[in-house]
Amino acid sequence: MSQFFVIHPDNPQPRLIKQAVDILRSGGVIAYPTDTAYALGCMMGDKNGIDRLRRIRQIDDKHNLTLVCRDLSDLSTFAKVDNVAFRLIKNNTPGPYTFILEATREVPRRLLHPKRRTIGLRVLSNQIAADLLQELGEPMLSTSLILPNEEEPLADPYYIRDVLEHDLDLVIDGGFCGFEESTVVSLLEGVPEVVRQGAGDTAPFM
Repeated sequence: MSQFFVIHPDNPQPRLIKQAVDILRSGGVIAYPTDTAYALGCMMGDKNGIDRLRRIRQIDDKHNLTLVCRDLSDLSTFAKVDNVAFRLIKNNTPGPYTFILEATREVPRRLLHPKRRTIGLRVLSNQIAADLLQELGEPMLSTSLILPNEEEPLADPYYIRDVLEHDLDLVIDGGFCGFEESTVVSLLEGVPEVVRQGAGDTAPFM
């Protein structure tokens, strides 16, 4: 049975943020709001948590998972980024974009695409997510909360609790945050390529 925290979207309660991070550190899987839609999250080194994310979403290891970062200070630790890519990311974060980059050796192998050493990275503008990451002190592994056979991510935390209360350890109600996924931009070939159109303007990557 999942816990359910109502957290203020603009002024998150520090006590609840700390409790949420304690749940993550103890191996929990959570549903939390982002600047696009609700997402699932766990510790990036938690094999059991990663397996649970994939099971809930019914996705295999060819589906890129995302490291959600506090800010750009995490970028060079987990991804290989040249100056052009760094400027492009810096100018468009925080925001509703996921960037596909070549991963460094700091990224656990189980998080990578089996044929390509790539990882998705995001810097969110959602205050609840930002406070979670600040308290956690490292990136969180994440994926959009889209149920199997559905096309749009979930947006209602009460519905998320109803359908996934036995699969999650915590649902955070941070209010409505939308139905769109992030726009995914590949920076692997030196030239930006919009892989998936979602929330956010794609003009900077054209």
